[in-house]
Amino acid sequence: MDCDEFVELVTAYLEGSLPESERVAFEAHLDECPGCDRYLAQFHRTIELLGELSGDSLSTPSRRRLLDAFTESYPPDLRS
Repeated sequence: MDCDEFVELVTAYLEGSLPESERVAFEAHLDECPGCDRYLAQFHRTIELLGELSGDSLSTPSRRRLLDAFTESYPPDLRS
């Protein structure tokens, strides 16, 4: 598994909906990749801090700042 695949699967992993073989590959990548380890930790922290904040409760500038912060947290090779 590479970092792009990891990022695509992170939500399914957190929801516990990955098939066993994909979960094993996901966790193996996580053990080997410090960038994805940080990404998953940031994802967990965001969920912890925001809970179930609805999208329309954020102002447009706040939403933009949040999205920019996520983009900056990606490993450089994953930024678009």
